[in-house]
Amino acid sequence: MSAQDRIKEMTEKNDVVLYMKGTPIFPQCGFSSTVVQVFDYLGVDYESVNVLEDPDIRQGIKDYNNWPTIPQVFVKGEFIGGCDIVREMFESGELRTMLTDKGIKTSA
Repeated sequence: MSAQDRIKEMTEKNDVVLYMKGTPIFPQCGFSSTVVQVFDYLGVDYESVNVLEDPDIRQGIKDYNNWPTIPQVFVKGEFIGGCDIVREMFESGELRTMLTDKGIKTSA
């Protein structure tokens, strides 16, 4: 299965997917860490993919939606953006609203 097929399957199978450097317990960059903190604060269940473990996925996710940086966040199969967009949406309350509107539970 190609990297593109694996990305498509992961983003369609899970409500929220975070492609990041490292893991939620041990993020390997500040931007990935910020998104993890936002999701943890909101109490969002999400799947994470450590792009450092698979060079095909690391490049494939950039090609998948023509977005050059990591992390990348998908909600219900839709690309939302990277760290700056997620942080701005969180600060404005838009992220919680979007998640709720899409039927994704938050605890905060």
